Amino acid sequence: MNRFQFVDDHHRAFGVKRLCQVLSVNRSSYYTWRKGAQARAAREAADQAPAQEIRVVHAGSDGAYGSPRVTAELRADGQKINEKRVVRVMRKFAITGTRLRRRVRTTVCEPSATPVPDLFGRDFTVGAPGLKYMGSGSRRESHPPAPTEPCVIVSHYTALAILVTRNCGTSASERTSLGIAA
Repeated sequence: MNRFQFVDDHHRAFGVKRLCQVLSVNRSSYYTWRKGAQARAAREAADQAPAQEIRVVHAGSDGAYGSPRVTAELRADGQKINEKRVVRVMRKFAITGTRLRRRVRTTVCEPSATPVPDLFGRDFTVGAPGLKYMGSGSRRESHPPAPTEPCVIVSHYTALAILVTRNCGTSASERTSLGIAA
């Protein structure tokens, strides 16, 4: 139900001001909505004729046509109608076309690929600082780390935590010494 309609239905019992405060609605917006009631009713009545014609075209296609083809058929019959209006009327009266397209699978995992090992063992607790490094990668630091300070990048797509240091001379054994795979 529309909040404005609720205010309109109950304003005699509780008052417009109180209902608008409770529903977090501006009173001026409510009165503007109320003033446009006749225009909305006229549009509802004006949508009845195109809805009947849309149903005829839709039934003629055995329910297969969607809004673009229905619009093309109506224009071929000599009517001046916008596709946006056809979409609105079809949605309003629950007229839908048939979807024949299948979902396209864009990512295919390689069967021979080995899963990434869980080096933390799902245990994120530590007894002392500096033993495990992990991060989300969703937020960037405003300043770069010191040349010897390690930072961790965690990919959103894999469970692999990569320890990156500014010192390019470190060996793989030093990078994995804290239990983090490089």
